[in-house]
Amino acid sequence: MEKPVLAALLSCKGTSLSDKEKYIFERGNPLGVTLFSRNIANKKQLKALISEIKQAIGRENTLIAIDQEGGRVRRLKGPNFRAYVSQYAIGSLPTAEAERTAKLHARLISADFKDVGLNVNFAPVLDIAYPQTTEALRSRCFSDDPAVVASLGKIMVNQYMVNGILPCIKHLPGHGLAVTDPHMELPVVDIPATRLQNELAPFKTCRHAPLGMTAHILFPAIDKHNPLTQSAVGIRELIRGQIGFNGFLLSDAINMRALSGNLVERATLSLNAGCDAVCYCMGNTDELNLLTDNCPKLSDAASERLDKAMQILHNVFQPVSLKADAAEYTKLKGKATPYRETYDATEVLYKLQQGTK
Repeated sequence: MEKPVLAALLSCKGTSLSDKEKYIFERGNPLGVTLFSRNIANKKQLKALISEIKQAIGRENTLIAIDQEGGRVRRLKGPNFRAYVSQYAIGSLPTAEAERTAKLHARLISADFKDVGLNVNFAPVLDIAYPQTTEALRSRCFSDDPAVVASLGKIMVNQYMVNGILPCIKHLPGHGLAVTDPHMELPVVDIPATRLQNELAPFKTCRHAPLGMTAHILFPAIDKHNPLTQSAVGIRELIRGQIGFNGFLLSDAINMRALSGNLVERATLSLNAGCDAVCYCMGNTDELNLLTDNCPKLSDAASERLDKAMQILHNVFQPVSLKADAAEYTKLKGKATPYRETYDATEVLYKLQQGTK
């Protein structure tokens, strides 16, 4: 009989696993692990770390995830990895060039992932950019035009899937109207429910994606008390209902300050609301143990959605023309409009919680 899978993507502290982390992963049997900049020194080390994680968990369908959107949200960096532009830069190009760049962007990132053993990218971002959109998000959005966001997002989703990588669309059901950073506080968007249709459009186009990530955002018109990640009515009516997303639903990081309560309460509320699993990103050993001891296992419905998503990993990446594709991507991204980016909220939050500047 197979061991039940913990409904959580966990994390680790450094560039290799400690004995305690190996024990936690073996004992807890988590859905997988998310890696961050702190976990990556170079390609050789990263491959070794991923091998350690998979060996510790010991399960074939282990998810090894990372944020590789492009621009400042890019965990794989030089000199061992290609430089990728932000989604904002891609969206700034003329339509035909933007579409070609989006395809090459996802294809080349897929090649990087296949090379080291990653299988989940928390991308693309399908939020719509507005003048008031928080700086933590704006450069990560393709455009202020929902049709452009939908079109470029769909190209990326399809390209990751055909190359055997699981894309994760975010942040369901739309985060562009938020003016505050959920890493630091809970954004509240007090608009009529009908106004949300604009935000839902790109997600409807990409609802065939295997994975999706929720937004830590309060929409009082939908639920006066609970952020979307922890709102049963929001997940049921907006994500599963109006958007029609039937894939595996992950929470955004539960250690973000937008959520309240202790870690177990945050996880439990998110899962009870309808998330299939939660993401924990800080790599704190005590908190890892706490989640391992108290987080529920994957539900039967979540397991079915996971099994369906995992089939995509059987798609074989075709390396033909990879060198030419890389050269073309470099040329195209050189035409894009750069965006002044200085703020990586996830890494800032990690440093704050570690007591460092």
